[in-house]
Amino acid sequence: MFNSREKRHRNPVGAVPDGRSVHFKILLPRELSCREANLIMEQENGAASCLGMFWCGMEGADQEWWECHFTPDAPGLYFYHFEITTCRGRLRLSRGFGGQAVFGGMNRWQMTVYEKNFRTPDWLSGGIMYQIFPDRFCASGTAKGPLPADRALHEAWGEQPQWRPNAQGRVTNSDFFGGDLKGIEQKLPYLKELGVTCIYCNPVFESHSNHRYDTADYSKIDPLLGSREDFSSLCAAAEKLGIRVVLDGVFSHTGSDSVYFNREGRYETPGAFHSQQSPYYPWYTFRQWPNSYDCWWNFDTLPNVKGTEPSYNEYINGEHGIVRSWLKAGSSGWRLDVADELPDEFLDRLTAAAKAETPDALVLGEVWEDASNKTAYGVRRRYLLGRQLDTVMNYPFRDAILGFLLGGDPLAFCETVESILENYPPQCVRLLMNHIGTHDTERALTVLGGEPSGSNGREWQSCHALSPEQREKGRRRLKLASLLQFTLPGIPCIYYGDEAGLEGYKDPFNRSCYPWGHEDQELLEWYRTLGQLRREQRSILAEGGFRTRYADGNLLAYERYQETDAGEDSLLIVVNRSHRPQSILEADIDFEKGSVLAGEPLNHTRVLSPYGYSLLRFHRDAPETQEEAIDAAE
Repeated sequence: MFNSREKRHRNPVGAVPDGRSVHFKILLPRELSCREANLIMEQENGAASCLGMFWCGMEGADQEWWECHFTPDAPGLYFYHFEITTCRGRLRLSRGFGGQAVFGGMNRWQMTVYEKNFRTPDWLSGGIMYQIFPDRFCASGTAKGPLPADRALHEAWGEQPQWRPNAQGRVTNSDFFGGDLKGIEQKLPYLKELGVTCIYCNPVFESHSNHRYDTADYSKIDPLLGSREDFSSLCAAAEKLGIRVVLDGVFSHTGSDSVYFNREGRYETPGAFHSQQSPYYPWYTFRQWPNSYDCWWNFDTLPNVKGTEPSYNEYINGEHGIVRSWLKAGSSGWRLDVADELPDEFLDRLTAAAKAETPDALVLGEVWEDASNKTAYGVRRRYLLGRQLDTVMNYPFRDAILGFLLGGDPLAFCETVESILENYPPQCVRLLMNHIGTHDTERALTVLGGEPSGSNGREWQSCHALSPEQREKGRRRLKLASLLQFTLPGIPCIYYGDEAGLEGYKDPFNRSCYPWGHEDQELLEWYRTLGQLRREQRSILAEGGFRTRYADGNLLAYERYQETDAGEDSLLIVVNRSHRPQSILEADIDFEKGSVLAGEPLNHTRVLSPYGYSLLRFHRDAPETQEEAIDAAE
């Protein structure tokens, strides 16, 4: 009756700019004797509109079309359903699985409407991102200055990170391996070989933990990593190789051990903890000064900052603020930590500041759910409507990829992907940060091959590594996971060391040192192959559409496609997640017409080997007649 993802029912499909007319068509059984049909459209927090639909023709002898147009006049979320008056009374058409219409129910379809002038940077589209945890990627050998007494430097690269509590029962994250900015610069040729076009660095600013999410001074590079000059040198050297550098902005909280709060008294200038006359005092919320204050997830080492406080907003987002300063130094953008904890006013100003300094600067947010309809602290967020985020970290795709490979319903995988594509503006989709692991998650190889950590603590995690059998299974699954990651809409992001076979459970075991000289060469070569694939098929993978072709049992097949004047070019990706051979049954795919780019040919038997895959390229000529064009569209 209606499918929101098909052009014959809703044109255009997906998110639309404000002022764009959208054509709706529903197909009803003639036996219902429909005499009235209405589209009920409601902008969130606005009044509902009832749009009358017009009878517009027959589909065969027993179905009829009804249609109308709707033009949204403002950005926001719109929700809709249909109501029809029939011989059976008044019936409601609601959203069912896969965007299909069903009778009854209360679910509505979502239509995302973004600002018509919303643009996102072109330079990242079609590229590859690489995430680096700076302390653990590469140590240049540059001499370090005197270490503060509360920091410890490991003697050997590659030792297990410290995870045991100290004598006071606290995990301080104060052990370091000496990775630095010069080390990253030394490895730029290696990243170039992988096809990397963008480095995303975890925090690099002065702080007193190895993760550096407890910022001590936003204006300085942490001395163990180098200097501001070292950062600019890295950015300049990377740019010569076609690689950009994006920084991690942790703006919802600072460290308690910082020039701003200064609870530990490390800094000469009194911070908010020691003086209510401190210029930083208004940044924080004290329940009872100085010992009781709001902090991030109740960690007293991470006092929350008020993003709406004018002096803080000016310090970060002002003309001479932190955001613009580091763009001047060579950064190409910002990844925003816990974006849902940054108020709209702050995000608006940050993005405006970034774009004023560098018009093509990237602003990417950490959001774990569907960012188009995210509600945080009782407020519906408007991240992707224009003037805020360019795009987000794509946790839904990660969950879909790993879930499918670990036995989940392939239809659930497709629904996750198609739902995101339907809800997000296309200019955000093309830049989605598609990762399968980060510093906040277990290593993908461990998830795919090892025993689930469940509720097991750090003691258990510290002594559990993959057996040879588990590692082999994990490696084969990781190849499939990365193939999906590299061919779905968006930008694949490699978490440093995944390509070399790093494993590990939760923090800090997922943050071990890159194994220079001990890489898994088979995996490394596989990732280089994927990088080459991205380069060779960039036109389709950067901007092309997505459609599911087969999702049943252990098999998944989808196409990335691009329409041209000569017809349509597409890539077909077919994956068998099983340890047994699998046959594709009843699939309307003529494999013989595709050229195999990688993996196995799918001949007339349509069989994929255990953990097998096939990547084929197709060309379909443009239809020559109006009837053929209609058939192709349907």
